[in-house]
Amino acid sequence: MTNQAAIHSSAKLSDTVVNSYLSDLEDAELMTRPGIGCNHLAWQLGHLISSEVQLLESIAPQNCLTLPEGFAAAHGKETNGSDDASAFLGKQAYLDLYAQVRDATANALNAATEAELKADAPESFRGFCPTVLDMYVLIAAHPMMHAGQFAVARRQLGKPVLM
Repeated sequence: MTNQAAIHSSAKLSDTVVNSYLSDLEDAELMTRPGIGCNHLAWQLGHLISSEVQLLESIAPQNCLTLPEGFAAAHGKETNGSDDASAFLGKQAYLDLYAQVRDATANALNAATEAELKADAPESFRGFCPTVLDMYVLIAAHPMMHAGQFAVARRQLGKPVLM
């Protein structure tokens, strides 16, 4: 298995978990916070999308998408306390953007040469992602870092256990 194939496999698992956990949620349920001080699911989805664009831009700027105007700001640290549902998107809009961003990342990974993957990651990431390859691993796995919070929110909403 190549490096790219292994990363694609990891990303596919992350995407399967995220899509499964969102599958039966309504738009309003995305405003559920898994605990006090935690970000609601809508904010987390926006964070996953905007941070992936930022990460991809740092390693493969030619493959980046442009998010809708104000999207990144609406899902930044300054807005994580907002419970105003009108400031966030509906589930399908998040899923559509998520898929577009994941496709852009997959395409960039497919186009990356071995030399590009071995190159140093941007300096601000090198402490935990020394190479561009490590950055792609981070991007693939990032949704799984939030999946536990999605599972807790589902339990609070009385949704069935899916995995």
